[in-house]
Amino acid sequence: MTQPLHIAVLMGGWSAERAVSLLSGTGVADALESLGHRVTRIDMARDVAARLAEARPDLVFNALHGTPGEDGSVQGMLDLMGLRYTHSGLATSVIAIDKVLTKQALVPHGIPMPGGRVVRSADLFEGDPLARPYVLKPVNEGSSVGIAIVTADGNYGSPIGRDVAGPWQDFAELLAEPYIRGRELTAAVLGDRAFGVTELKLKSGFYDYTAKYTEGMAEHVFPAPIPDAITNACKALALEAHRLLGCKGASRSDFRWDDERGVEGLFLLEVNTQPGMSPLSLIPEQARHCGMSYADLVQAIVDEAMKDVRP
Repeated sequence: MTQPLHIAVLMGGWSAERAVSLLSGTGVADALESLGHRVTRIDMARDVAARLAEARPDLVFNALHGTPGEDGSVQGMLDLMGLRYTHSGLATSVIAIDKVLTKQALVPHGIPMPGGRVVRSADLFEGDPLARPYVLKPVNEGSSVGIAIVTADGNYGSPIGRDVAGPWQDFAELLAEPYIRGRELTAAVLGDRAFGVTELKLKSGFYDYTAKYTEGMAEHVFPAPIPDAITNACKALALEAHRLLGCKGASRSDFRWDDERGVEGLFLLEVNTQPGMSPLSLIPEQARHCGMSYADLVQAIVDEAMKDVRP
């Protein structure tokens, strides 16, 4: 750090990931203060533009997750205000939050991703859009919010029951993808460096929102006990996806690996442009294993953002 900055930390908001954002933002703000920066903490509400205009920070650390902090809305506002901010910009955020647009941006460049299609939730009550097992997920949510795995034994009914709890009750449209058996892997990227690969071993169920943010429900194994070829492929794909989407600062790429198929069984599921910075989050964990403290990681994200030219 060359000099202390005035940094506004945006956190909270009103998305389904509000609680995680508050954890991320608090951790980031504490780290920035420990580094000697002046910090203004902002739990984002509808008056956020006025509060930022009043604060006049040198930089905005975007610790929001989900809509509107991750989908380009906040990025567009900050661009209009002429404020520097961390993580990815407007266009990248719009594409990466949308799983369909992400496929359209990455698959033509050789990034392996599951097939699938968008379906109307109401149509699920008439029949299955894909052969079971398959996965249903919101098109525009992160942190595995609203995921359902529909299995052959009819865990939600066959067809899916209209009154059975699931994401079809909360979203008008869902993305249906073939279920990929195997293992859950994730690779973090900061700038032009991939830290490595973590394997997520679950106590039960699958890696949904609850498993991600409930201590003890998932074991994080770093480095992942996988062949070097798979580690190298994950890191290369994460870096390439980061580059193709135009990500800035930190990102995290999530994978499924069918370990019976070798490299051919590796699929990128999504790229998170606002990865969590909570105590259970994966990027701080990978950075720590690579010799970078939490405060060092926060400062590195700040340094990346300060390279950006803003009016």
